[in-house]
Amino acid sequence: MKFSQSSLTVGELATGQALSVPVFHIAGKDSHAPKVFIQANVHGAEVQGNAVIFQLMKQLEQMDVRGEVTLLPLANPLGINQKSGEFTLGRFDPITGVNWNREYLDHKTDIASWYQQHRHLDDKALIAAYRLQLIESCNAHLNSEWGVTTGKRLAVTLQSLAHQADIVIDLHTGPKSCKHMYCPEYDVAAASLFSIPYTLVIPNDFGGAMDEAAFCPWWQLTEIANSQGRRLKVPVAAFTLELGSQERIDMDDALNDAKGILAYLSQRGVVSEYVQAAEMARYACYLKDYKKFHAPIAGMVEYKAELGHILYSGETLANVLRLDRFGTHEELTELVLNQDCVPILHFASASVYQGTELYKVMTNLFKLNL
Repeated sequence: MKFSQSSLTVGELATGQALSVPVFHIAGKDSHAPKVFIQANVHGAEVQGNAVIFQLMKQLEQMDVRGEVTLLPLANPLGINQKSGEFTLGRFDPITGVNWNREYLDHKTDIASWYQQHRHLDDKALIAAYRLQLIESCNAHLNSEWGVTTGKRLAVTLQSLAHQADIVIDLHTGPKSCKHMYCPEYDVAAASLFSIPYTLVIPNDFGGAMDEAAFCPWWQLTEIANSQGRRLKVPVAAFTLELGSQERIDMDDALNDAKGILAYLSQRGVVSEYVQAAEMARYACYLKDYKKFHAPIAGMVEYKAELGHILYSGETLANVLRLDRFGTHEELTELVLNQDCVPILHFASASVYQGTELYKVMTNLFKLNL
């Protein structure tokens, strides 16, 4: 099966040119199979997801695709083109300063009242009606008489597409990072299928990101329905995959991650072929155990802890060089943590202010099993 290509307008420049992104689509042959939406490059420097989408398309065109698949690379043209010299800055909307991945709409629907009005519907009709409600809410927001910010227009336009799907995957990277993913608590078993060694198990709550925007409304509906004695499973799955470090493309690595996504899609019945999940150790921790370490002093940092490997209590995390204090005991400061952890990512630059978010580390890890 071959992908069709179209474009989606997500905004306009001051000079009038439209900001558009490519959209690739396969209809699938089974209307009962799950629908999939995958996007990449919402943050300008996080380009590896585009390579993963490319590898996914190459694989899917050789497969028997049962479920509808929509792939949207290069999702943020303004952020991608926000360059300063050789670096891409596109993590924050340059107009408002807001993180591009925190602009999604919290619908704030009165779920209890909505469910009472629609509880007579069977599960299929209930899900269809709620999906329509979410999409209409996005469209109403975009067409507000007061307008919306550049970042909100981009995000809610993407969100309206995501709400049409049963599986939503948002592809990101870290600054300097090992692979990890975000997975909601109710769906943690799914993390054992992706080719990702570390999983952050997040609460079933809205925090502003695409994955939460996709699954939280459905979790809320399910909770209300179950409290009324109805057995309703959460019909939407959503994940954020962090594919290593920003400002890099690795096609072989992208193929490995594409195969991990296909292993999950295979298990969900999106493709007819069976795709074996990679045999690898996978570990997780809860979001409350994902710790941020801020630089206690400013300086030039030598990052010592290896990402994705255990750092034992008392071992060197980093060294901070202060040439202005040469000849004193403060010329080179060793930074250590007093508990075992796995460093997941660190700040991209070796030059840091005091208070810079230097490392993020996972603590209290547990093993995930296939």
